Amino acid sequence: MSDPIRSTRIAIVGGGLSGLYAAWLLERRGLRDYLLIEARGMLGGRILSVDAPECRPAPTDDRFDLGPTWFWPDHQRALHELVAHLGLRRFEQYETGDMMVEPAPDRPPVRMRGYASSPASFRLVGGMGALVERLRRELDPARIVTGQAVRRLGLASSHIALHSEEADGCVATLHADQVLLAVPPRLAEQAIAFTPTLPRALAESWRQTATWMAPHAKYLALYEAPFWREQGLSGEGRSACGPMGEIHDASMPGGSAALFGFLGMPAATRRGMTDQALRSLCRAQLVRLFGPRAATPKAEFFKDWAQDPYTATAADQLAPDTHAAAPWSCAADGPWRGRLSGIASEWSPHFPGYVAGAIEAASLAVQALQG
Repeated sequence: MSDPIRSTRIAIVGGGLSGLYAAWLLERRGLRDYLLIEARGMLGGRILSVDAPECRPAPTDDRFDLGPTWFWPDHQRALHELVAHLGLRRFEQYETGDMMVEPAPDRPPVRMRGYASSPASFRLVGGMGALVERLRRELDPARIVTGQAVRRLGLASSHIALHSEEADGCVATLHADQVLLAVPPRLAEQAIAFTPTLPRALAESWRQTATWMAPHAKYLALYEAPFWREQGLSGEGRSACGPMGEIHDASMPGGSAALFGFLGMPAATRRGMTDQALRSLCRAQLVRLFGPRAATPKAEFFKDWAQDPYTATAADQLAPDTHAAAPWSCAADGPWRGRLSGIASEWSPHFPGYVAGAIEAASLAVQALQG
């Protein structure tokens, strides 16, 4: 079963930050003939902010990031200016005090002098989800479709046919003049069939580009108070024991206290364990580092991005923990030239994989459209 065919000038595939920002830029330029298609049931992509339990169901500023967390205003100027323009509030990452380090499995944790990031890292009040929500509110909701995964792009003489599929198997077709791919390069190359095929070198460069966040998992624990600060600790931790290799203070000003950590164990190991078991190990680690009060968080959250089919591919499971260099974003020649452009964060020339990269990549593509 299929829906009637819709037509638009520009199709945006993906409703993460880059897709939303591209739509926002188009609307500000008076170009409203676009359609944004997101596979998930919600917008945001790899930006995922969760509410403290007492805030549900209505979102508030007491929200915490399970995806990207920080940005650096001193050298990510375009993102900084967007945050200011949208009236979002920022605050500096808490790093005051000592840090805790687990040097080896057979050695107890040690307290060490902490250090401050340079340049300073900042977070948003309400989490990075506040940025997604503010952009969404300024867009025409009739131009946004969720719950449809684009499976095939077919190039005809007068248009590009986008074939998408809903969870129930219902198929929809959209005709567009141009397509902006706001999904990671590797995921686009694997999950979308292109007819005609992409140039071999272009497809290979996308296939070899690791997706940032894809191999990661994050654990978050909320508390009534930041008790570690009372001990002169910053909430930072480093560990050679795990399960978390890196831990930070995730408290929200005026809201809940929190600690979060990146799990250091491989995605394949995590896949063989239940979320409950992983949470238990994370709690035990926080107790080792910060004391018995860490044993009873008021809420816990866990997100394994390696298990997210709209983020990670099989190739991402063992990907290096580094930001990949940006691949080519479009075809230099052939039938796809001038019809298709990648705008996800990995395509950013200066900030590939970062939140600021989504802003840069989308901006460059929209500028090219207008040219």
